Amino acid sequence: MTEEERRAWAYLSRVAEPPCPQLAALVARCGPVEAAEQVKTGKTDEKWAHRVEARREMDCAQADLDILDGMGGRLITPDDEEWPLLSFMAFKGIDNRSNGHPPLVLWAVGPVRLADAAARAAAIVGTRAATAYGEHVSADLAAGLVSRDFTVVSGGAYGIDGAAHRSALACEGITVAVVAGGIDNPYPSGHSALFRRIREDCLLVSEYPPGTAPGRLRFLTRNRLVAALSGATVVVEAGLRSGAANTASWAGGLGRAVCAVPGPVTSAASAGCHALLRGGAKLVTRAADVVELAGRIGELADDEPHPAGPLDALGPDEKRVYDALPSRGGHTVDEIAVAAGVPAHAVLGPLAVLEIAGLASAEAGCWRRYRRRK
Repeated sequence: MTEEERRAWAYLSRVAEPPCPQLAALVARCGPVEAAEQVKTGKTDEKWAHRVEARREMDCAQADLDILDGMGGRLITPDDEEWPLLSFMAFKGIDNRSNGHPPLVLWAVGPVRLADAAARAAAIVGTRAATAYGEHVSADLAAGLVSRDFTVVSGGAYGIDGAAHRSALACEGITVAVVAGGIDNPYPSGHSALFRRIREDCLLVSEYPPGTAPGRLRFLTRNRLVAALSGATVVVEAGLRSGAANTASWAGGLGRAVCAVPGPVTSAASAGCHALLRGGAKLVTRAADVVELAGRIGELADDEPHPAGPLDALGPDEKRVYDALPSRGGHTVDEIAVAAGVPAHAVLGPLAVLEIAGLASAEAGCWRRYRRRK
């Protein structure tokens, strides 16, 4: 891209509050340079001129690009190979949501390519007021996903988001933070060290130009990108009204898997998760469950290990004979046959099996359950 095109993209990124599908259509029709010129001179369609009227004379493009260059960042446009085209194509299926459109351009910093990261990714989101349980589960899920070559996508917030990012970094995996303001001073400021590590090793991305302050509506708008860049969205903890629930709603609308982690029924922090589960979200408790939903075809989760008991390997006859054995004293073969409802000649075989398994012992012609001495 030429410098003129780069400045045009930067100007257009600020001139309208994203997403603005009319502006994107103008760029697709005549290119970024001509589109920027039309917006500056007020030659846009009157039907959507109000979207750019307040900012069209405010050209901060060069200053924004200087900040980006100083950070070692880049603009990602729909013309770039790094643009996650397949991820954003899902917006074409959303017709009833005003913000259901792909971004015009993305501001990014970090060595990881966005398209590569989004090719195999899962979002982990949740409440800022996370419990110790929620942060533990979030970190465990992130570590498991990274070990299976998944990118962990989240919003960089306190609580669940932060736990997911930190775990992915600690496991030397890839994590993408999608923020609701400028990448030069992402929110929250308390995570400045975390954001610095993400910029250095992974990827920090936003559709808002440098210097843009985050706001409630911008967080909700940002959530659609978290969902779109992920094959599945996992809500670890969330209240009944939360940004995480909003992200899950976007994921469902985009055709992505919506997952929730159950929590204590008495915990308000898990009330939103339980509501999602009642609404049809997939219950997940481990990374393998998420991979089964968002991974490649045939990438199925292993069966969870179940505790094994000493009687599990026994057949029906052995179990009936074992149940007939006394724990105190002893029974003859005939007495065992009556108690088990098994013919006397059919008792000796199961007794031998039980003796070999260390479950029965004989003394003076009588049998009993084997009791290990302390």
